[in-house]
Amino acid sequence: MKPTTTLHDLGQSLWLDNITRDLLNGETLRRYIDDFSVTGLTSNPTIFDRAIRHSAQYDAEISRKAALVGSTEELFFELALADLSQAAKLFDPIYDQTNGVDGWVSLEVSPLLAHNAKKTFAAARDLHQRAGKRNLFIKIPGTTEGLPAIEEAIFAGIPVNVTLLFSYEQYVAAADAYLRGVERRIEKGLNPAVASVASVFVSRWDVAVTGKVPSELTNKLGIAIAQRTYRAYREFLASARFMRALNAGARVQRLLWASTGTKDPGAPDTLYVEALAAPFTVNTMPEATLKAFGVHGRIREMLPAHSGESERDLSAFIREGVDVHALAAQLQDEGEATFVKSWKDLMACIETKMAVAREAG
Repeated sequence: MKPTTTLHDLGQSLWLDNITRDLLNGETLRRYIDDFSVTGLTSNPTIFDRAIRHSAQYDAEISRKAALVGSTEELFFELALADLSQAAKLFDPIYDQTNGVDGWVSLEVSPLLAHNAKKTFAAARDLHQRAGKRNLFIKIPGTTEGLPAIEEAIFAGIPVNVTLLFSYEQYVAAADAYLRGVERRIEKGLNPAVASVASVFVSRWDVAVTGKVPSELTNKLGIAIAQRTYRAYREFLASARFMRALNAGARVQRLLWASTGTKDPGAPDTLYVEALAAPFTVNTMPEATLKAFGVHGRIREMLPAHSGESERDLSAFIREGVDVHALAAQLQDEGEATFVKSWKDLMACIETKMAVAREAG
């Protein structure tokens, strides 16, 4: 049995962190579902920038719609929704089989709205309505300004993938926003079963401290932060507050591991997948990581709900002068800036293709 199958059977969902028309039209995604137990898919502005920039498969549609759309952003979302709708259809049987726990795809609101809660919520509502897909998450960043938008989206019944979380504290704030939205639905007599995941980024922690800590701490910070966050997740699930919501029909906001591709060429390419095997969580992986784990991955043990190892490791980093609270805020800001840059690059790429199409027409 493949390691991916074993991990799936132990209770962790394996999602693909990528989407391209080659993946969709060439049957590769279907093969990943069949061969590697992939049960969902995530996207972000960087992924779509690469997909559209390096493929001619979008050019005909861009050419056809260049004169019909009101803005470059509108055209992008038409392209993205077409891709994600096709992917969502592939995952429909998994969604049905798991009663909506799995089988999801994700689309992010414009990262330019990250510091405007009202506009973020309005964009999330618009994309949710335009898509009309039951298994599409709208990605909203877990920034300070994003938290009210997350609460409002959940209250409105919009499934949300909270993105750009880096720490225990950021996760707890996102979980609280989710639960507030659920509790407001309960108070109003609405169905509280609104799906959500909370995406915690892992590998960027280790990139941030590369060359700044002793060799024995290399590639341990991201895992330690993730272990601390997993403990908070399990405590959240066991809390009286969440149990009351669960009793009223709420769903669990699952914890999702993001940025799990190994960045250090000297480290195992399955490092974060093996370290963060945990039931009732999701690991969304780049293609290379998914295929590597499917071929030679090993599952040594499942992540314990409560472990002192992460705190020992974090204490070692603190002794070396690493301020994990400040670094978490920095990583969230940098992650947001990366998506903003990718978004601007993506818009510029589409505008260039639109201009070429108009000249040719």
